[in-house]
Amino acid sequence: MISVEDWALIRRLVADGVPQRQVARDLGIGRSTVKRALASQGPPKYERPPVATAFTPFEPLVRQLLKDHPDMPATVIAERVGWTGSITWFRDNVRALRRQHRRVDPADRLIWLPGDAAQCDLWFPPQKVPLEDGTRALLPVLVITCAYSRFILASMIPTRHTADLLLGMWELLQQLGAVPRRLIWDNESGIGRGQRHAQGVGAVTGTLATTLQRLKPYDPESKGIVERRNGFFETSFMPGRDFASPADFNNQLGQWLTIANGRVVRTTKAKPVDLLGADRAAMLPLPPIAPQVGWVNRVRLGRDYYVRVDSSDYSVDPTMIGRFVDVTADLSRVQVRHDGRLVAAHDRVWARGMTITDPAHVAAAKVLREQYQQPRPAPDPGEGLVRDLADYDRAFGLTSDGAVA
Repeated sequence: MISVEDWALIRRLVADGVPQRQVARDLGIGRSTVKRALASQGPPKYERPPVATAFTPFEPLVRQLLKDHPDMPATVIAERVGWTGSITWFRDNVRALRRQHRRVDPADRLIWLPGDAAQCDLWFPPQKVPLEDGTRALLPVLVITCAYSRFILASMIPTRHTADLLLGMWELLQQLGAVPRRLIWDNESGIGRGQRHAQGVGAVTGTLATTLQRLKPYDPESKGIVERRNGFFETSFMPGRDFASPADFNNQLGQWLTIANGRVVRTTKAKPVDLLGADRAAMLPLPPIAPQVGWVNRVRLGRDYYVRVDSSDYSVDPTMIGRFVDVTADLSRVQVRHDGRLVAAHDRVWARGMTITDPAHVAAAKVLREQYQQPRPAPDPGEGLVRDLADYDRAFGLTSDGAVA
């Protein structure tokens, strides 16, 4: 078989008027080879003729099983058809046939209207960020991209817990200044699983008067806009950057987003910041009352005068021991109240398993402990035992002269 280069050379020489006999002589090949090269419709290639293998007798049975059950495991198929040979080779053959029987899931072209939707996702930067205790961790970044304008909002949050996800969403929507009519999420566990939203999600979306739409599995195209922005972060924002803390990360990200939202998007041929006005005008206004988001808990304060938020403990005024206190926390502060009165306030830490103590609480606990350990004075044995003897006369019905009344 001649090479592709010889095939191309034969056709070019003959096209230039060189006789076929001379071409064969110059290239050292037969004239029949020259004729076949001129008659062929494409370049030569080696094709191995199909031959029967040990799998061939089983192929019709395998095709029938795949037709009815395209996702049936190869090991189960091997058992059903009675295969006794190499399971690895059987898997390879089944894999080639499975492509022909797998159901097709077409992806439609989506058209996004102004104000209609915003796509939400979590992006994990490929770089650990220093935390308060000196450790470094990979923290999630909540990303919201307006589908029509492609305007990007993003902020690093401490955890994937529902409370932090809702806090991050509300913070970014406040930056946007409006509420999209649909918030599109995938099956993030902190947002919901199956047919139900996570605890608290429905109350927030109701306050915002918006719809939170969770996509079905295997539907990446419906959230492709924000997915591509995540890749954009890794190629354009992350290279060459170092971060001192999550706050430093958010500061640098915010500055970079100002530049990114001013760049022309290839698909819309416009800058997101230029389309944001029309997008925001078609959105819903922010609610007059802020939604109830964040960490909320009501506990009875124990002798160990600490309350837990996420995985860290925060001290509380020890005079509240034994009483119920209300614990609330957002992305930056932890507050504890008793009957509406503030009894503890701390900066929230994003590190895991830390203990945050207010020195004033330790001093108050020391005073209470000293008071508790002081001996109590013994009561007087005769105190409270003096009684008027006339009470006994009246109890037994006696007169003052001793006679019975």
